[in-house]
Amino acid sequence: MDLFSRSWAALRAAVAGLADEDFARPSGCAGWLVRDLVCHLVIDAQDVLITLVTPSSAEPTRDAVTYWQVSGTPPSGDDPLDALIVRLAAAYEEPGLLKFHLDDVGSAAGRAAELADPGLRVSTQDMVLTAGDYLGAYVLEWTLHHLDLVTCLPHAPGPPADGLARTREMVEQIAGSPFPASFSDRDALLIATGRRVPTQAELAELGALAGKLPFVLG
Repeated sequence: MDLFSRSWAALRAAVAGLADEDFARPSGCAGWLVRDLVCHLVIDAQDVLITLVTPSSAEPTRDAVTYWQVSGTPPSGDDPLDALIVRLAAAYEEPGLLKFHLDDVGSAAGRAAELADPGLRVSTQDMVLTAGDYLGAYVLEWTLHHLDLVTCLPHAPGPPADGLARTREMVEQIAGSPFPASFSDRDALLIATGRRVPTQAELAELGALAGKLPFVLG
């Protein structure tokens, strides 16, 4: 729960510190500018709020790791929902309005997470999880999107080290294998999720795991 709050606060602070011109730069998400990614974060925050007030009496069917659906095909940016995000982001016109909306809804999502009972069962996308596991899954979401945010913004602060480490643990559980210890958490995540192509030396270190890449999470 605390790691959710720290990861989310760091991501929102990174967005708040961006200059207007940064919103027109590419992000690490295929087909999305930074402004599109930030608009997606607004919707993520809304999803958190909705889920935390959607209790369930059923037994949990997923946890923080099995929450994620895994595909081997990176997004192309042509998905209808992805295209909708681009149109919504463009409608803001002024980056300041998008910053304000993320701060407004994002702060509410952060407060709701702090107030949530970690043992509460919640329902989302036909899944039932404890609130603790649901928020734990979002540590991965915030961390990967924080990496996406700073892809072309080297001056912007990156995700917290503990968020990177926990996300790596979850991705390694999903992969069923650890990544080489020589890989930094950042590089392991970028390579594992198809955000960066591994070098020949990295491929050699990955061994059989290289044939399973990428792990596209959605």
